[in-house]
Amino acid sequence: MLESLKNKKIMIVVAHPDDELLGLGATFHKLINEYNVETHVVILGEGITSRSETRDVQLWESQLKTHRENIKNAQKAIGYHSTSIYDFPDNRFDSVALLDLVKVVEKEKTQFNPDVIFTHHGGDVNIDHQRTFESVITACRPMQDEKVKIIITFETPSGTEWRSPSDPKHFLPNLFFSVSDEDVDAKIKGMESYEFERRKYPHPRSPEALKIQAQRWGVVIGSYFAEAFCLIRSIN
Repeated sequence: MLESLKNKKIMIVVAHPDDELLGLGATFHKLINEYNVETHVVILGEGITSRSETRDVQLWESQLKTHRENIKNAQKAIGYHSTSIYDFPDNRFDSVALLDLVKVVEKEKTQFNPDVIFTHHGGDVNIDHQRTFESVITACRPMQDEKVKIIITFETPSGTEWRSPSDPKHFLPNLFFSVSDEDVDAKIKGMESYEFERRKYPHPRSPEALKIQAQRWGVVIGSYFAEAFCLIRSIN
């Protein structure tokens, strides 16, 4: 599958700053350094204001500025090429018309013209992840002139594995990319750039947990490290 992504234009659509690292940071790093891909990250939400009882952007103005600066440092760690940042309300995407999200994805598609899109698993416990997935699927309806031929979803630690065990929307990967220790370290370095998102072990976003997760998926496929995905659509 990696070979089929070689030289492709890849757009990553995520809900929050840090999701692009948590979801596919190591694979991202490998694709950029070994497969000559062109990459563009779309971050839909501001990622902070839900930590207050009500959304008050002015109250979080300083932190939001820092959060955006952190994106640049994360970008340097992975090496991706460009980014577009929006300010949809954190953990309140269900208060926004789905069409508004779809229009942003459509606009970004038109401007970047990707062959492949990576986005969130649609069954995450986080509502913003769910709506981001829905916006991508809606914006990429497989009509005759649709250029996006491949859609891949990823898990997001502390958002995917916390869904109720009785829920039918669990992340069941059918696609795995083997990655190197260097790729995993780049993912961790990028994640540690996010001052308000990084956590200490045993939190799923801690450096130790991210490496354990990569080892876990590596064991599944007989490799030292790997990341897991769901192939949603592939049109040849």
